[in-house]
Amino acid sequence: MTGIIDWAAARARMVLTFIAISILVGGFAYSSLPKEGEPDIDIPILYVSVGYPGISAEDAESLLVKVMETEMVDLDGLDKMTGIAAENHASVLLEFDFGWDKSATIADVRDAMNTAQADFPAGAEQYTIEEINFSEFPIVIVNMTGDVPERMMARLAKDLQDDFEAIDAVLEAGIAGNRDEMVEVLIDPLRLEAYNVTALELINVVQNNNQLIAAGEVESEQGTFSVKIPSSFDEVQDIYRLPVKTNGDRVVTLGELAQINYTFEDRKGTARFDGENTVALQVVKRKGFNLIDTVEEVKATLAEAQKSWPEELKAAVQVGTSNDQSRVVGSMVRQLEGSVLTAVALVMIVILSALGSRAAMLVGFAIPTSFLLCFAFLAVMGVTISNMVMFGLILAVGMLVDGAIVVVEYADKRIKEGTGPMHAYVEAAHRMFWPVVSSTATTLCAFLPMLFWPGVPGEFMGMLPVTMIFVLSASLLVALIYLPVVGGVSGRMSRIFEHVSEGLRAVLPWWARALLVPFPMFGMFTGVMQMLNPEYILPEGAAGTGPLILGAVLFILSAFAASITLGAARIERREKPLEPGYHHTPFGYVIKALVGNPVMPIVTIAAVIFTVLSVFSYFGENNNGVEFFVDTEPEQATALVRARGNLSLAEKDEMVRAAEDIIMEHPAVVNVFSFAGEGGLNTGGPGGGQTPPDTVGQVQFEIIPWEDRPTQREKWFYGLFEREVTATDFDGNTVLDELNAELAKLPGFEVEISALEQGPGSGKPVHLRIRGDAWEDLDPATQAARAHFESVPGLTLIEDTLPLPGIDWQIDVDVEKAGRYGADVATVGAMVQLVTRGILLDTMRVDSSDEEIEIRVRLPAQDRVLATLDNLKLRTPEGLVPLSNFITRTPVPKLASISRIDQERYYDVKADVEPGLVKVVAGDGEEETRLALLKTVPRDAVPEGEVFTNAAGKQFTLFQLTGAGSADEVRSALEDGARTVPVTPTERIALITEWLETDPFPSSVSWEWTGDQEEQAESQAFLSSAFLGALGLMFVILLAQFNSFYNSVLVLLAVVLSTTGVLIGMLVMGQTFSIIMTGTGIVALAGIVVNNNIVLIDTYQEFSQSMPRIEAIIRTAEARIRPVLLTTITTMAGLAPMMFGLSLDFIGGGYSINSPTALWWKQLATAVVFGLGIATVLTLVLTPSMLALRVWFGTYARALGRLLARLTKGRSSRIACDMKLARKARKLPTTEIQWDGTAAAQRPSEVAGDAEEPPAPDPGAKLRAAE
Repeated sequence: MTGIIDWAAARARMVLTFIAISILVGGFAYSSLPKEGEPDIDIPILYVSVGYPGISAEDAESLLVKVMETEMVDLDGLDKMTGIAAENHASVLLEFDFGWDKSATIADVRDAMNTAQADFPAGAEQYTIEEINFSEFPIVIVNMTGDVPERMMARLAKDLQDDFEAIDAVLEAGIAGNRDEMVEVLIDPLRLEAYNVTALELINVVQNNNQLIAAGEVESEQGTFSVKIPSSFDEVQDIYRLPVKTNGDRVVTLGELAQINYTFEDRKGTARFDGENTVALQVVKRKGFNLIDTVEEVKATLAEAQKSWPEELKAAVQVGTSNDQSRVVGSMVRQLEGSVLTAVALVMIVILSALGSRAAMLVGFAIPTSFLLCFAFLAVMGVTISNMVMFGLILAVGMLVDGAIVVVEYADKRIKEGTGPMHAYVEAAHRMFWPVVSSTATTLCAFLPMLFWPGVPGEFMGMLPVTMIFVLSASLLVALIYLPVVGGVSGRMSRIFEHVSEGLRAVLPWWARALLVPFPMFGMFTGVMQMLNPEYILPEGAAGTGPLILGAVLFILSAFAASITLGAARIERREKPLEPGYHHTPFGYVIKALVGNPVMPIVTIAAVIFTVLSVFSYFGENNNGVEFFVDTEPEQATALVRARGNLSLAEKDEMVRAAEDIIMEHPAVVNVFSFAGEGGLNTGGPGGGQTPPDTVGQVQFEIIPWEDRPTQREKWFYGLFEREVTATDFDGNTVLDELNAELAKLPGFEVEISALEQGPGSGKPVHLRIRGDAWEDLDPATQAARAHFESVPGLTLIEDTLPLPGIDWQIDVDVEKAGRYGADVATVGAMVQLVTRGILLDTMRVDSSDEEIEIRVRLPAQDRVLATLDNLKLRTPEGLVPLSNFITRTPVPKLASISRIDQERYYDVKADVEPGLVKVVAGDGEEETRLALLKTVPRDAVPEGEVFTNAAGKQFTLFQLTGAGSADEVRSALEDGARTVPVTPTERIALITEWLETDPFPSSVSWEWTGDQEEQAESQAFLSSAFLGALGLMFVILLAQFNSFYNSVLVLLAVVLSTTGVLIGMLVMGQTFSIIMTGTGIVALAGIVVNNNIVLIDTYQEFSQSMPRIEAIIRTAEARIRPVLLTTITTMAGLAPMMFGLSLDFIGGGYSINSPTALWWKQLATAVVFGLGIATVLTLVLTPSMLALRVWFGTYARALGRLLARLTKGRSSRIACDMKLARKARKLPTTEIQWDGTAAAQRPSEVAGDAEEPPAPDPGAKLRAAE
């Protein structure tokens, strides 16, 4: 396979052309690829809904939900089926396995629903099938406020909706805060009675006259003509003129009996923006379009539409935008681009200081080339650029140069020995081909299993392994094909540059030559900035390929100049005189001390094992707990207003306004959307829409954008440094804590604040599901679980899905009595509807509306009370009969909905965990005692109340006593060595599980943990399997390369050492173990840390063929120490800024600490940096020790064998002679030994004791020892 290197070197011009094409295609791909914040997650969920006005939850369950469940339970790929039976509708949520065939699945669901629909009762509406996609969230909210008529505001909103949805990139622009128009027919019972007309007769008149009747066709000799009767309503006057009955010669019209209003539907909710009534448009973009460009286009469309408004309308209506995701995504892209550039700069600094300017340029060439090739691959696959892709680039910066460093370092050594540049680089590529391929393959093995990560977390993190695979594959091509050609060609050019440098050295002093260096370096920086920002040196508005080409040319010319000036300013050191023999380096002497005798390898290995075990033990007692996903800095949040009872919309709105006023008063809040009743903004995310059932309204607000918040200085890293961070008063979590404290003072209802979800979250982390079919068992079990949740300390924001307290009115019809009067249940139901929401007669179209509007008949507002039922009368053969003759009203407990999963009823009990809690634990195992819960004192905060200090020096305040009798008992326990264990959702779940395992529920009730816990367990199991799978794949590759089980296992020992480094990093940085991020870091490390061992053992195998094995170990460590440290330091340098939360803005200037984007990746970056760094240090001593241990063990084993041979028959034994012969044979240059027949016939003792030269061997004689 190495022949491709020679093939490429012989066609240098073609390869250079390919490089240019790769760079151009990659650059175009990056500029054209859509930019996203979070990855587009395609969730395989379908929502099937059936409406049935007036149906109860119990009837919806039996008549609709169970029918649908029966038909759809056998669908292919169905993972979970959740049914909801509620008043007026029924629905089923179908969750399928990932990797589904969407079109085929939807067709199967439609076939099943067509079958189920035949069994629905008459009156059920047509079913609908919707695809649930959590990535379809509003990218910008356009809000309109002002003192204008409601119809005018609705008209403006619909016009803007049409304009926005005409944009190709916009999927929809939903309107919130408006009401649909309707025609309201208000009937007066007294007038009806005066004209002897019943409500049912009036309803039938309207329905029978609003029909378009196709009467057929008339055929005659003159032709065929269609006949139609257009009796549908075109305007409200058509309804006024409808004849209801005749009174002699006079016709009584509907307008005389009823008041007809062209109005709006009843308000089901209120909407306000910053305290003013508002109408908002939620703009959702299509998948695959650039979010930033789409928002710009929406704003341009809005500005264009406003130009056509009259001046009076412009002054009356205030239009603004909020929840602008383009700002968030733009900030994220800028910060990640800055992090990529920072990583590249740090890597280049390390390489420049270690290899020199020309080698650094060649290694630096591998970074953008690999990136651009990756963008080309992503464009081919249609993948958008998200934060996952950008972080994949940061993670890959240090790794993709590993192959280039090894090749360039070896080639430089050969050039110094006098080999030509092209030959040196080709030879280096040949020599390092298999080590580079093997190390890249093992790294890819760590990421390959992550492609099969199931569930939402897998979809969310899926683009990270894809990016890594593309980048590392591109780096392999660059290191082994592109780099030798570029190195060879640049080597020829470097001779010209070297001549120029020599000329400068001849005419200028060193200080003058040193002053020339900054100018080309600044030119290179300017060229890079110009390529990134077209307006960097050009006037504002510059765009297109021109600025990009200008930046590229400036960078290349400056690089040439930098090579000349750096060469001229190079300090010439005096050459050391040549000394005979080989001299070890200081590091060589260290390794010699470790491996030069048989005792030190054992001591070193024992020390490393003791260190690893100590770290694992210490971490187990002093960790910060486990979390599913990382907590980020909140910039948006929602306050849920919760209350119970039969509340009116006015009462709900009053509660929401009280919470809204408190939130608006906070100085860190920039805008507020509030909704009472139905309505609200769709914030997206997997947990979106999972609001408690007792939510009566919500207040959605934005905090000052992170980059605009005031800052302050603070001590950092154990007080050694200072840094600028967000002011404490404006920190997102601090703002939410302050608002929670104020909102808790509101009487009569609760307000629950939750930050906008980031990542693959799914609601509250402690989520218990209780299942069963019998209400008499399910209700008490759920109440018992709710009571236990409230008794568990540390749980907060507890909720359940039990029926809310309240009453429904049940109207019972005495069928026997009704039959005597010629009435039935349907007739009574229609009369009852007049008192409630009204009877939908039909729909009509009017010029002022694009959609059909409803015609609804009902009583006036003052008559829409239950007492009116006593006065309504029904026409029967015996005259008008009051309904009260055969109906009764009874209050019953409210049952708004019934939830089912996999054809079984269920309730949920959910809770969150109070942050910052630890539990004090004394004893171990069965004797463990939980004494108390303590609250961690935040840094730089003044503790309130009694303060406790643990062994690590952390301060706490008492939260709640659990097993201790007093605070003094807790304090003494801490002094005696009691442990402080973080209170996390996982820990609380384990505590509640202990109670659940005591069987507190009836046998007909089952329970399960779901939500975050379910996802966490699934992700944890997968990552464990992926880790083992990666190790297995790497073992196969290593075995194929080394053909040695011992060496293969020795390479994989670095993985254990890297895990030790991860735990040390978490302890040093004070981080929580994240299942998603830290777990991903550990799996990724498995493929990264083995590269150093591969290089060491590959070199050892080469050296051991030409020198004693102990000497080979020492020289291997000396020869490979520089590339090993270089590859390690470059990877660590690339991720170090992310580990510290540092983001540099190269374009706009400045820096930021712990931005929301940086917080996402701190744990993963920390895992890689500490894991790789500590694993490298331990590897450099453990690997030589393990190799030496094998050598010494073999040496002493052979010596023991010789001793046993001598103890048996001495040197005259056949075994002793054969061993002596084997030792001599190994020293012969030929693999065939010719044995003289005479000598072969002699006795072994004579051969051993004969000091004379043996006779010439007989070519025909056989080797007796081989017989």
